[in-house]
Amino acid sequence: MFGKGKNSPAMYALGMLAMMIPSQAFSSFYSYYYVEKLGLGLGLATLARTIFLVWDAANQPLFGYWSDRTDTKYGRRRPWIVGAIPLFMLSFILVFSVPEGLQGYGLFTWFLLALVFYEAVATVLWVNYGALFPELFRGHALRAKASAVQQGFQIVALLIGTAATPLLFAAIGFDGMSIVYAIVFAALMLLFVSSVREDEEARRTPPLPFKEAFRETLKNGAFWTFNIANSFAQTVNGLLSSMIPFYAKYVLKIPEAQVTILLAAMFISVIPLVGVWYRLVRKMDPVKGWRLSLIAYGLSVIPLWFGNSLATGIAAGILVGFGLAGFFVTPPIVSGMIIDRDYEKTGRRREGIYTAVSGFITRSSGLISALAFLVVGILFGYESGDNPGPNPEATFRTLISIVPLGLIAISVAVSFFVKLEKGEPAGER
Repeated sequence: MFGKGKNSPAMYALGMLAMMIPSQAFSSFYSYYYVEKLGLGLGLATLARTIFLVWDAANQPLFGYWSDRTDTKYGRRRPWIVGAIPLFMLSFILVFSVPEGLQGYGLFTWFLLALVFYEAVATVLWVNYGALFPELFRGHALRAKASAVQQGFQIVALLIGTAATPLLFAAIGFDGMSIVYAIVFAALMLLFVSSVREDEEARRTPPLPFKEAFRETLKNGAFWTFNIANSFAQTVNGLLSSMIPFYAKYVLKIPEAQVTILLAAMFISVIPLVGVWYRLVRKMDPVKGWRLSLIAYGLSVIPLWFGNSLATGIAAGILVGFGLAGFFVTPPIVSGMIIDRDYEKTGRRREGIYTAVSGFITRSSGLISALAFLVVGILFGYESGDNPGPNPEATFRTLISIVPLGLIAISVAVSFFVKLEKGEPAGER
């Protein structure tokens, strides 16, 4: 099923494994590290995320456009990925290696600069990696298979990035953890890059001029509707990951060492469920399959409200795993269809621009997540680990269940405006 040769789903998925291990550790623990452990106020943390998004709004579409226009004997995407590998290692280490004694505005400045650096390099990686998917895998059946394999690797990465991280930072500190993950990232990423061979025909096709390329993207209603819907669900991914350590401490009231058990139970359950979703959606209309996964995801977060111990937290987490697995498998299939329809219309493959703009829309979820944390924190009086307020339990029950349910309800509602024909695109292979 997986394949082991050049451009096989398994070798492509190594890139996902490489990037998601540090990315998941970042998204799950950077708030906990800066807000709970180092005492950075929620207001300053939210301000840093907002400044980053202004920067991201400018750089993400440009990185995609430049990637589409790159023409080297090594391909369009591979040179960008190779060049970004050492920079990503450095940026990730800087995020979790705050000099001792920094606090207040000094801590805020370090966080902001490290975040801007980290996210810029991560953008280069994700834009170019994501742009390869619709180019390497054509057709609903092959994309469903490649997506399932990719998401299987992603689940393994999520398990490592969440469940193993508390063990690592407890043993060697946050800075030591970041070094270990940076090395693992580089090794896996180099294996992935060595296995990829880009489509020569796609590289030879003349790119659209800058204005025309973005005009065509902006006119694509299905693309915008799909990504707006996806952005609300993506917010839930980030929110759940970042809130789990707080949920464990203030709601389940379990020791920090048991967070690994909670996260491991949740993400181990997702691995077989990816296969279930692959079999469920491979013969369905892709948009309907995606919408079904959103509905399942929304229902799955409700039990988190009732958690009150490690056992009930594990049970609720396993249910979340079912909805999460569906959301991992289905969006890449729909996104690939949208890009194929654009190719039929323009005669050019513009995966870079579409991936970049899509990434900006969905990664704006980081701001939604940060604002949700700030607003709910203000409502219940939580400011930081130094000042958790009178009712931190209610703060994190709300953030891990009520807020995600509302966000996914919006996502489902918007999804009904996405209209795509199921027919196979020209150039199917």
